[in-house]
Amino acid sequence: MFTSSCERDLSDDATLATFPKTGEIYTDSFVSMGSDFYLPFADSKPDAFSIDNEEGYQSNSSIRIDVPNAVDPNGNYAGAIFRVDGAPRDLTGFNALTFWVKASRGVSIDAIGFGQDFLGDKYQVTANNVNVDTNWSQVTIPIPDASKLIEERGAFWYAMGTQGTGGSAYIVWFDEIKFVNLATVAQPRPAISNGNDIVTNSFTGVNLLVSGLIETFSLGSGADQVVTVAPNYYNFTSSDESVATVDDLGNITVNAAGTTTITATLGSLNAAGSLTINSQGAFQLPPAPTLDASRVISIFSDVYTNVPVDYYNGFWLPGSSTGSADFSVNGDNILNYTDFNYVGTQTGNPLTDASNMTMIHFDMYVPGVIPPNFDFLISIEDWGANGIDNGGDDTRQQIFVRRNQVVADTWISIDAPLTLVNKNNIGLIIYENINGSSLRNFYLDNVYYYN
Repeated sequence: MFTSSCERDLSDDATLATFPKTGEIYTDSFVSMGSDFYLPFADSKPDAFSIDNEEGYQSNSSIRIDVPNAVDPNGNYAGAIFRVDGAPRDLTGFNALTFWVKASRGVSIDAIGFGQDFLGDKYQVTANNVNVDTNWSQVTIPIPDASKLIEERGAFWYAMGTQGTGGSAYIVWFDEIKFVNLATVAQPRPAISNGNDIVTNSFTGVNLLVSGLIETFSLGSGADQVVTVAPNYYNFTSSDESVATVDDLGNITVNAAGTTTITATLGSLNAAGSLTINSQGAFQLPPAPTLDASRVISIFSDVYTNVPVDYYNGFWLPGSSTGSADFSVNGDNILNYTDFNYVGTQTGNPLTDASNMTMIHFDMYVPGVIPPNFDFLISIEDWGANGIDNGGDDTRQQIFVRRNQVVADTWISIDAPLTLVNKNNIGLIIYENINGSSLRNFYLDNVYYYN
């Protein structure tokens, strides 16, 4: 028996599937958005969005967002995406998203943009801290590379809180939201590492991430607009892939000892900034804890389940210079504090009840040279019966780590008795340089209370 088959080639008349090239999102009413387009963030106030039929930009209709006060039980901020409910859009013919906006008082919108779709957010773009006053004004958010937006559903998104209003509620109105092609969007300047040439020490097996992905555009007003850009807009390159490789999302894997430099392009443009990695080869992890989990309250460890932590670095301002460059080695996460002067780990929601614990443990590593004036203080702070930081009944225990206790490029284990009189409302662990110590960088792992 014989069989035969044939394939039909695309003719010159064949047309590949295309998507609507609609730029309008809201122009006094929603345009081709479908019915199920409003998707609030899970922890935001779900009913913050409505249509106002009395207020509008040169009209009587607009999107109204009622940003709740800081203690609203239904959510203390307003945040949502508007995602096309239907066929995605072809936005390759546009170079910016524009909209008109006003507020019930002068405010700063925390984050706003497009490309967030809850389906990977592949081409998300964000403008931060957008100032809005009580008069209508137009905002322009440029598109980094429109050729990527062949089938985009993430039309618009926002997140607005009350940090700048002392917790007070306010209203924001949006109108004339649409993608456009403007001759006044010019001079795109993409960057990685926020445009800086950063050098970092690392180790084989460490996973890093290219950060500081931004692009700056000149607008017709003469002002610059800086946007945060998703990694999928970039092409990343490692100068020596035997030392480290980088994928399409900017995830870096350190493979061996040596030096490599990560750079990037966005479209046809070279991105300013770079990340040079000096790999020192194999990294020795701290000894794995062996205590039974029933005897431990873990703050930071991959061996145990950690209690809820508000932050490992609160970036306290003014005063703190400490940054974070945390990394993982073969799945073991490491806290990496840089430009160190002081920093805190907060467990305030809920507070930590360590009343049955008798000891506290830390694993600490100082890379490079130990400063001759090394002097390190760990403070454990209980917030008292009222559970409020600086509430008048706080107590504090101090643990000193001296130079003769540490060895460069070696993990040391610190175990100290937990001597707080009250230890059922512990809210902070604070790390500090004291007595003029010039320590600038250290790692932490396996921070836990135990008995």
